[in-house]
Formats: sequence, C-alpha cells, structure tokens
Amino acid sequence: MSRVPGWLGKVGAGLSEMGERLDERRAEVAKEDAEAAPEPPADHPEHPQPREPVPVTIARDRPDPALAVPWGVRVAAEAAWRLLILAGTVWILMRVISAVQLVVLAFVAALLITALLQPTVARLIRYGFPRGVATALTAILGFVVMGLIGWFVTWQVMANIDNLSDQVQNGVDDLRNWLLKGPFHVTEKQINQIAKNLREAIGANTDQITSAGLEGVQVIVEALTGILLTVFSTLFLLYDGPKIWQWSLKLVPAAARPAMAGAGPRAWRTLTAYVRGTVIVALIDAVCIGVGIYFLGVPMAVPLAVFIFLFSFIPLVGAVASGALAVVVALVTQGVFTATLTLAVVLAVQQIEGHILQPFILGRAVRVHPLAVVLSVAAGGMVAGIGGAVVAVPLVAVLNTVVSYLKSYSQEPGRGADGRSAEPTQPVPPPPPT
Repeated sequence: MSRVPGWLGKVGAGLSEMGERLDERRAEVAKEDAEAAPEPPADHPEHPQPREPVPVTIARDRPDPALAVPWGVRVAAEAAWRLLILAGTVWILMRVISAVQLVVLAFVAALLITALLQPTVARLIRYGFPRGVATALTAILGFVVMGLIGWFVTWQVMANIDNLSDQVQNGVDDLRNWLLKGPFHVTEKQINQIAKNLREAIGANTDQITSAGLEGVQVIVEALTGILLTVFSTLFLLYDGPKIWQWSLKLVPAAARPAMAGAGPRAWRTLTAYVRGTVIVALIDAVCIGVGIYFLGVPMAVPLAVFIFLFSFIPLVGAVASGALAVVVALVTQGVFTATLTLAVVLAVQQIEGHILQPFILGRAVRVHPLAVVLSVAAGGMVAGIGGAVVAVPLVAVLNTVVSYLKSYSQEPGRGADGRSAEPTQPVPPPPPT
C-alpha cells in the first residue's frame, strides 16, 4: 500500500497542534490587553457587560526606524547638516566681505598698524602724556615714516630708471649674443620670430592694455580711499581701543561673554607679537639682502631692499617674489655670474630667516604650520588679492589662539560641555587691549 495517507495524517496532526498553540497565544494576548486596559467607572453602562474577546493579529515586532540606522551613519548625518550650515554661513560671509572688500581691507590694515603702534602709545601714557597727545604723536610719527619710505622708493626708482633701462638693453643684447653663440644653437631667425610674436601679441591686446590703463585711475582712487579709511580707523583704534572692545563684547551672547572676554586680550597679544616680529624679520631680511646685492654691484640695491621689506609681509610668496626680482635685475644688468651670487645671497638669508629668526623672534605663541600658511595665503589671495594674502596668516594665528583658549576654557573644572560654569558667577570685563 502507499504511504501517502500516513504522511497526510502527520501533516494534519501538525497543523492541528499549531492551531491549538495559536489559539492559546491569542487568548494570552487578549488576557494581557484586558488586564492592561483601565476599568470603566461603576456607573458606566458597559461595566456589567462581559468583555468579549477581541481577535488579535500578531505582527512581527519592528524597531524604531531611527534605531535601525547604524550608529556611524547617524553620527555622520548629524555632523553633515551642521557642516552644511557652517559652510553656508561662511559662504554668505565671504559674499558680504567681497561686497565691502575695500572697507574690510582698510579696517584690517588699521588693526595691523594699530598692533604695531599701540605699544608706543602705552609707553607715552606711562611717561605722563595724555592719551590724545600720545595717540597723535604716535600716529603722526608712524605715518610720516611710512610716507618717507614710499617717497624714497619712488625717488630712487625715478633717479635710476634711465640707467637701469640702458643696463637692461645691454643685458638683453648680451643674452641674445649668448643664445646665438651658446650651447643651445639658437639661430638669428628664431630670435627674430620670438620678437615678432611678442610684438604681435602686444598689438593684438592693445585694447586690453588701454582698458587696464584706464582702470588704473579707478585703482588709484580706491587706493586713496582705502588709505584715508586706514588712517581714520587707526586713529580711533589707538585712542578708543578699550571702549571699542567693551562695546564689542556687548554684541556677544551673555552665556559666551566670559569666554570671549578672556580670548580677546590673548588674541590681541598674538596679533601684536606677530606684527612686531614680522617687521623685525622683514627689516633684517631687507638689510642683509640689500647689503649683499650692493656689494655685488646690482643697481638700485636700496629700492630693491625696500621692496624685499614690503614683500616680506606676504609669507612664502613674498620672499620668493622679491628674491626673484633681485635675481632678474642682477641677470639683465650684471650677467649670469652676478645673478648666481645674488641667488645664493637670497637663499642664504631666507634659510636663516626660516630656521633662526622666525622661531626666535615670533616664538611658539604665533607659530603656524607651514601647510596652514600655504593654504591661508592661497585662499586669501583668491578672495582679496594681495591684501588678502597679507592678512591671511595673522588671521589664522589669531583664530588659532582664540580656539585654543576657548577649548581650554570649556575644559576647566566646574564647567559643562558648553563651557558654562556650574555656579552662577558675575561676568568680569576683561582688561582692555592697551
């Protein structure tokens, strides 16, 4: 006989047993729901009526969707939307700064000049001078020195321009002869073709050159406006610096005011140390390179030294540009040998600056990693040109000081994760940056 009926019997018995278990489970769930449900009041019309069993559908338990997301993904999402908000804020801030770029650069330049001149004002006040007199004397002396430097450079360039032009022409002729007779085997036809291409390029871009010359008038007007804004801002910062700082603190939320009150003076000390150290290092570079190229017979050694001093305020890029300018002038006026010696002098001075002067004069308080310097200079140049490249590194140094202080302030004993004190305290105004 076939075994199919026996197999069917076993399946039927299994299904019957499963149905009984399911009925028992339904009864248990219904009983638990009845016990968990609140009893109606005694006078409720439904109170005496027995509760009928409600059919219960068993569904598989599903976790909360938020809990189903892996922890790492949730952390990444939390950080991502905050980063998006910060990026949007920075983008809007950059747009606003670009719209008022002249005002921002003038004010930042005033801050840098104030950081350089403010110790002199404080010293005169300690000697008994009134604050207004000390401010006036310091500002007049500072701006007179800057004006004399600009006048001296212009005078030297105008006085030596004819001689330099003749030397450049002779240098070009020597370079042409060297190319004809040198190891590169350049022919007269090739040199004439290069000169022809240059003339054609200049002729094809005459309109652009003319428009650039017309835009030069606008640049001069903007430069004069920026200079006036810088002068007035410097005067007010030197005279009313403490009051301006106390007023700025009122714009900060009360909960963050004590932390900012401590970070402000430290940021100002960092900026002062940076500007003072940069001026000293730039002066040493200019004097050393200027003396070296003077003894090598390079023309306009003094104006070149002044250019090296000014370009030294742009980290990395300024030193390379000013050194290259000195080497080019030496090449076209004195030849390859003098240019090689000039390059050796520039490289030696820059090595001394990077390994001895900056660590010793600037110190650890304003030390910025070279990668941060490169990125900040590049970003500042892209946003605001030369002015942005000048102010980028001091801005990064100040931000580094502020962030380090706020981090240590929030980790002090008795403060929470948000930096607030566990006990109510009265905010004490910080000492003004005097």
